[in-house]
Amino acid sequence: GLLEGRRATTHWLSCERFAARFPGVRVDAAVLYADEGDVLTSAGEAAGIDLCLHMIRRDHGAAVAGDVARRTVVPPHREGGQAQFIARPVPAPRDSSTAAARAWALERLDRPVTLAELAGRASMSVRTFTRRFRQETGVSPQVWLAAQRVERARRLLEETDLPVEAVAARAGFGTAASLRARLQAAVGVAPTAYRATFRGR
Repeated sequence: GLLEGRRATTHWLSCERFAARFPGVRVDAAVLYADEGDVLTSAGEAAGIDLCLHMIRRDHGAAVAGDVARRTVVPPHREGGQAQFIARPVPAPRDSSTAAARAWALERLDRPVTLAELAGRASMSVRTFTRRFRQETGVSPQVWLAAQRVERARRLLEETDLPVEAVAARAGFGTAASLRARLQAAVGVAPTAYRATFRGR
C-alpha cells in the first residue's frame, strides 16, 4: 500500500493494532503527525488540524499559516491549552515473554538501553526478541522505548521544577537539545512551553 516502508502515525489508542496489522509501516506513536512528502498522516482529529497548518506552513510560509490559524481560532503550534495534549499513560508490562525486559527498561530510562541488552534480559536472540516484542506490543522495541522516554519527560515537566537539562538526563535524552527536538516532534512545542501550558506559568 501507500504506507509500505514509510513512517506514519495514528491515534495512540490504535497504534498497536495498526502496527500489528501493517508490519511494513514504520508506526511512530509519539508524534502528532508524520510528513513523508507525498503522504501525510495525523494522530487524531485535533492533530489533523495541526497537520493542515503544517502543510500550509510548508507550502505557503509561516505568515500564511499564522493567518489561517487566527481565522480558525486555533493555536499555530498547539501552545494554547492543556486539552490539546492527550494523556498517554505508560503501558504496564503484561504477562508475556518480553514483559520482564520492558519492566527492566522502564527502571533504566535515564541510561542507554540497547536492543541487545533487552534481548538478553529475555534470554532471546535480537531477531527473536524483536519479533516477539512487536507481536506483544504492536511496535518495535526502539519505537516503544522512544515513546517511554517522551512520556517520562512529559511527566517530569508537568510534575516537577527540574531544569530542562535534568529532565533530559532523567528521561535518557542526554542533552537538553535532544529532548527539545524529540518533544517538538512529539507534541509540537519546546519543553519550556510545554511546562508553561501544564503548570499555568
